[in-house]
Amino acid sequence: MPVGLPFYLALSAVLFVIGGLGVLLRRDPLVMVMAIELMWNAANLAFVAAARHYGDMGGQVFVFVVITVAAADVAIGLALTVLLGRTRGTLDADRLKWLRG
Repeated sequence: MPVGLPFYLALSAVLFVIGGLGVLLRRDPLVMVMAIELMWNAANLAFVAAARHYGDMGGQVFVFVVITVAAADVAIGLALTVLLGRTRGTLDADRLKWLRG
């Protein structure tokens, strides 16, 4: 029995909600970056599933661009996390309120 588009979209929605909860509920910047990556990948899954269902390569090309942006996002996020950990001595997001401006 083949798995259809609704299954992949439901899985994508569940992964996106888990990632959103990870961003909202966790205070560790590394966990927050991982949760954002989970949200990126949930969107990628939806794009690839729709592209496969409709027989269009546009969704897969868009996923390639999203993966490139996500890699840059992780590199910048990790660099900022290491910098904040060294300078402030903590990685608790609640204690880093001075970042808001």
